[in-house]
Amino acid sequence: MQHTDLFYISRNYKFSKNAASKPKMDCESVLSQIGFKNLGFKQSNHPSSAIGAIISFLGITKGLILLPFSSTLCMQYPLSKFYTYKVALAKLKRCKIILIVHDVKTLMGKNKDVKKEMKRFNKADVLILHNEVMMKWFAENGYKGKMVPLYLFDYLLASGQSLPKMQDSVEKNVVFAGGLGMEKSAFLYKADELKQKDFTLKLYGNGYQKEKVGANSVLDYQGVFAPDEVLDKMKGNFGLVWNGNAIKECDGDFGKYIQYNNPHKTSLYLLAGLPVIVWDKAAVAKLIEEEQIGFAISSLDELSEKLNNIDAETYSKMVSNVDAIRHKITNGHFLKAAVENALEQLK
Repeated sequence: MQHTDLFYISRNYKFSKNAASKPKMDCESVLSQIGFKNLGFKQSNHPSSAIGAIISFLGITKGLILLPFSSTLCMQYPLSKFYTYKVALAKLKRCKIILIVHDVKTLMGKNKDVKKEMKRFNKADVLILHNEVMMKWFAENGYKGKMVPLYLFDYLLASGQSLPKMQDSVEKNVVFAGGLGMEKSAFLYKADELKQKDFTLKLYGNGYQKEKVGANSVLDYQGVFAPDEVLDKMKGNFGLVWNGNAIKECDGDFGKYIQYNNPHKTSLYLLAGLPVIVWDKAAVAKLIEEEQIGFAISSLDELSEKLNNIDAETYSKMVSNVDAIRHKITNGHFLKAAVENALEQLK
């Protein structure tokens, strides 16, 4: 269904190898595929924060001037310094706001004042949230507007890039991609303390702390790659979604957060053709088990045994389910469905 009064305003996304901006850039691409027009400058990737901020400010200002009265504006959150500015002017023009929420600072432990953040969310007309668990939390914490679930983040291929070949044999190579020096990946350096460890953890990302790793480790560092290269480089049988400092559970603020969010790396693994292993209390665990695209564990202690119990037939069924869902992810299926749903809610 085509609408005519749908807009977004692009900005500068600082380019980085850790894929931090990729979800937001992909969302803009998907929005333009379904008829949203960009009123700002063309999407840019200037590496300097200062120049990037100026480009963003000017582009957003241009977009807000051009924004027609009573139209629909799709925004993404967080939008650091420009959120209040954009919302105030869009509301002045009596526009409806659909807000795609990437991260919730209060849930991440970065912000102690839930009321203050909810006040910002309440300025939007419809929120696109990660999943139903997050929607419930929003409702309980003072959000008054409409909400729709996303389920999974889409992950678009670069032009000329094709989906990697699927694995057919089941071995015990588990892939972990992400910042390897960050606090939320600290659990990796405890993996060698596991009693059973007849598997290999193949690591992709920056910040690998080699000095923390002894001889004969289960960790096998593969290097750091740009978001569009890593897909072809990731070779293994499963992708691991785990956060925090501990191997028995996902602990701390990161552990709390994974109970509500859909980690972007889930989509990256699926795109690479890898079934996903996730903490059983993570919000995304339900989807992974229901769609049979991986399995959940309560502690990394269970990992060896679980892997040993997966026969070739079970694995190949998982892989074909992954193949079906990854075609949706790379076509922007989940955001398209969520935005259509949001537009319905606005009627």
